[in-house]
Amino acid sequence: MSRSLRRGALAATAIVFSIGALSACGAGNDAQTLGVRPDNAAVTVDDVKIQNALVITQPTPGAKGPAVVSATVFNNGRAPQTLESISLPGSNASVVLKSAKGSGPVVVPAGGSVVIGGEGNASATIENGHEAAKNGDAQKVVFKLSETGDVSLAAFVVPSTSYFKEFGPTEIPLPPSATPSAEASAEAGEHGAEGGESSGH
Repeated sequence: MSRSLRRGALAATAIVFSIGALSACGAGNDAQTLGVRPDNAAVTVDDVKIQNALVITQPTPGAKGPAVVSATVFNNGRAPQTLESISLPGSNASVVLKSAKGSGPVVVPAGGSVVIGGEGNASATIENGHEAAKNGDAQKVVFKLSETGDVSLAAFVVPSTSYFKEFGPTEIPLPPSATPSAEASAEAGEHGAEGGESSGH
C-alpha cells in the first residue's frame, strides 16, 4: 500500500472514532434528562439551554390530529423566566402551552428546568400538527422566554412511536375504519327493531 493510501485510511479511521466518541457523549447527556433517547437538537443562548427538542406527530403516518413539541428548558440564571410561547416559523401552526398544573404560565425556575411533553409535565400542543410538520424533516422551532427572548433551533420531526411514544400527542384519532363499523352496528340495531315490531303485528 502506498504512503498516501495509508495516510488516507488512518485519517478516515480517526474521523470515525471521533464521531463515535462525540455521539456517545451526547447520548449520555440526553439520557440523564428524559431517559434513553437518541441525540436530539440542543442550543444555548445566554442563561437558557434547550435540549432534546423534537416535534412529535401522530403514530400513524398521515393521520390527522395534533402534534406536540417536546423539549427540556434549562435556566442557569439567578431569576425565573416564563416561557411565553413556542412557534413554528414558516407554518400556520398555533402552539398551545400549558403548565404541568394545567393552568397558569410555564415558569422555568432559576437554576432549574422544565420538561415539556410526557405525563405530568408541561405541554405544547400543535393543533394542526398534521399540516405543520412532516416526519423526517428538521422543523425550525422558536421558544420565546421572558428575559432571554427568542431561542430557535431545528428540531427533528418524528412519529409518536418507540422512544417517543411517552412524549407524543395524548389525543389519538380513531382509525377511519372505526366510524363505518359503528354506523353499521347502529343501522343493524334499527333494522332489528323494525323487524321485531313487524313480527309483533
